[in-house]
Amino acid sequence: MAKYSRPDGRTWDQLRPTTITPGYQKYAEGSALIEMGATKVLCAASLEERVPGFLRGQGKGWVTAEYSMLPRSTNTRTVRERESGRPSGRSQEIQRLIGRSLRAVTDLEALGERTVQIDCDVIQADGGTRTAAITGAYVALHQALQMLVNTRVLTRLPLLCPVAAISVGIVKGQLLLDLCYEEDFSADVDFNVVLTAQGGLVELQGATEARAFPRQRVEEVLSLASRGMEPLFRIQREAAKGFQ
Repeated sequence: MAKYSRPDGRTWDQLRPTTITPGYQKYAEGSALIEMGATKVLCAASLEERVPGFLRGQGKGWVTAEYSMLPRSTNTRTVRERESGRPSGRSQEIQRLIGRSLRAVTDLEALGERTVQIDCDVIQADGGTRTAAITGAYVALHQALQMLVNTRVLTRLPLLCPVAAISVGIVKGQLLLDLCYEEDFSADVDFNVVLTAQGGLVELQGATEARAFPRQRVEEVLSLASRGMEPLFRIQREAAKGFQ
């Protein structure tokens, strides 16, 4: 079998060029623009001094997320979801994933009875928008919570550790890290992996459009994802230095 050549010339275990610009929006308590290759996602964190009804009186906070794609984030116009009156099933799935990922590393009791709302808007999509959103959203969350510490609303940062996400796929038998759209579209198997900087697994999403794959492939996916996320955690740490 001929070795698969990636459209952008990367090696099989190489991330796309990635940058995170913190504080991208003037008015949000926390914000970050993450760029992974041609994929660009703007993440903004807003603080509210209240919690959903099911948490009132429990002394715990909440972190939740919304996700959307701007109309020309793709090569054809995407209809705004407000026109249908509700988010698509895909958007609901992704925003729940983002919320779960961020709550997994947030000390909700230390946060107190307040909510952090994260808005993730895809400006440009070229694969991996949900994983980029999680990685960028953590930086926006960190900035918003650091503001509470800096203003002495909180005595300590209510974060347990960083969290990030990456895609891994199998294309023509080749394991690949951080799929662009062309690779994601043609992948036999694709995974989205969410890990903490301490190595904890938050979520593993995987499916095949072809024949079933061996279980040992899952271990290979997790190993590659873990190595691939090390640079992401470094980029997150660098981005966070500006508001500590």
